[in-house]
Amino acid sequence: MRRRLPSLAPLLAVAAACSRAPSADLVAYGRVWTGDPAAPWAQAVASRGDTIVAVGDSVTVAPLVGEATRVLRGAMVVPGFMDGHVHFLDAGHQLASVDLRDAATPEEFVGRLKAFAAERQPGEWILGGKWDHERWPGGPLPRREWIDSVTPNNPVFVERLDGHMGLANSAALKAAGITRGSAEIPGGTIVRDPRTGEPTGVLKDEAMGPVYRVVPPASAGQDDAALARAMRHANARGVTAVASVSSPWSELAAFRRARAAGTQTVRVALYPSLALWREVADSVAAAGPGDDWIRLAGVKGYVDGSLGSGTALFDEPYADDRATSGLLVTPEDSLRRWTGAADSAGLQVIVHAIGERANRVMLGIFDSVARAHGPRDRRFRIEHAQHLQPADVPRFAAIGVLASMQPFHAADDGRWAHKRLGPVRIRNSYVFRSLLDAKARVAFGSDWPVAPIDPLWGIWAAVSRRTLDDRHPEGWIPEQKITVEEALAAYTGANAWGVFAEARRGTLATGRVADFVVLDRDLTRVEAEQIRTATVLATVAGGRVVHEAAR
Repeated sequence: MRRRLPSLAPLLAVAAACSRAPSADLVAYGRVWTGDPAAPWAQAVASRGDTIVAVGDSVTVAPLVGEATRVLRGAMVVPGFMDGHVHFLDAGHQLASVDLRDAATPEEFVGRLKAFAAERQPGEWILGGKWDHERWPGGPLPRREWIDSVTPNNPVFVERLDGHMGLANSAALKAAGITRGSAEIPGGTIVRDPRTGEPTGVLKDEAMGPVYRVVPPASAGQDDAALARAMRHANARGVTAVASVSSPWSELAAFRRARAAGTQTVRVALYPSLALWREVADSVAAAGPGDDWIRLAGVKGYVDGSLGSGTALFDEPYADDRATSGLLVTPEDSLRRWTGAADSAGLQVIVHAIGERANRVMLGIFDSVARAHGPRDRRFRIEHAQHLQPADVPRFAAIGVLASMQPFHAADDGRWAHKRLGPVRIRNSYVFRSLLDAKARVAFGSDWPVAPIDPLWGIWAAVSRRTLDDRHPEGWIPEQKITVEEALAAYTGANAWGVFAEARRGTLATGRVADFVVLDRDLTRVEAEQIRTATVLATVAGGRVVHEAAR
């Protein structure tokens, strides 16, 4: 009689189960752009908790799909978009304020303010706006007389979309103490009627300060609501992290409350004012800079204003106003002193510079501070780097300065910038290609709420160089076009490097944080015009699906 051996199948099944890796919480399928030049493409990404556990082909990742695994599918998967330059809390407040961005005429501008004011309580300030006088026939600057009669019960201060110029009604001017007899403010301009000398209501750059100093601060509850709006809006556009600049202390407090409540869905690196470098340094020394979700990253200063407001600082006068070449918003000696002090304190310093002269001034300050203080990983940044003389382009790489740029601005400014700069100077605008060819690091952002927080539109603008008025079908300054992959890198890895987060974010690899975006099309395989109409199917931040498009 043959002795019957027990079956080995149950034992083998148990052994297999014991050796099998735990299931992933999320798996995303699509053509995966990893952001890693050594292995740029894959077919799937898997995450468990807040960490990526596998990136590879579908066969490799398939064993990680269990009964509880959530599967996301799309045409393309990319690292979570990072916006390198926003005013995040301010943008959240703007989402609930009057929207004047696309008002096409002065009459529409006034009509929108009238309708909004009718729903406000008497005495309530009306802020935000983001108007653009370049859209209006003839491009006239607004005047307080336009809006006084439709806002009789409310002080009003509505900004131009770039935030460097605003219109106050008479009630706001009175509250701020701005009159015909007011002295000019260094670094700013009170625009006056040339016949009477009376303020027109338009204030530029530092001249806006007296108004903002009398605006009541938002409550904690209002800030929390604004932050929640901003995070939802950003997540829907694939944004998982931002660098929020010129940030008030109240923004840090709002993010901390969201973190404590478990509602934070956008990572943030915060940059308060350069003038506050000592307070920032003390805070970092006492409590550390933060972590992957909230980081007090450094300080942010200003050299000049903006092109649209005629306050960006150039070597030569504006083509449409020979009386000015722009404004030095912060005195050069203050910039030099504060930058040196902040750098000595170990802080990262980032500075707004738009005009060619402003960029040259700041590159010189960064260079002298770095030479004086010796080598360290400081990662200076110039925010905007919008108009550069060719001789200054290689200095970014030589000094180690990140160019933090906003490609949507190129699509917008290209409609009218020739009026400000003329046909020669304009060729030195938004020189993405030249900077990359000179081995500079280039990171992209939006400047939200100045421009929409939408990386897909930014990628479209950088790749196509087309303008919003469709007058440049082959591209505005087309020699500065870059590739889709270069634009993706500027919205991911370069921004991670810009906030000292490249060890954990910016690329898709095992062990990195699970921040990624699922798109409905492969951006590298469609015409440029189809990039801006792509849909974000899902956004994952820290391993959580924080946005999913309606099917």
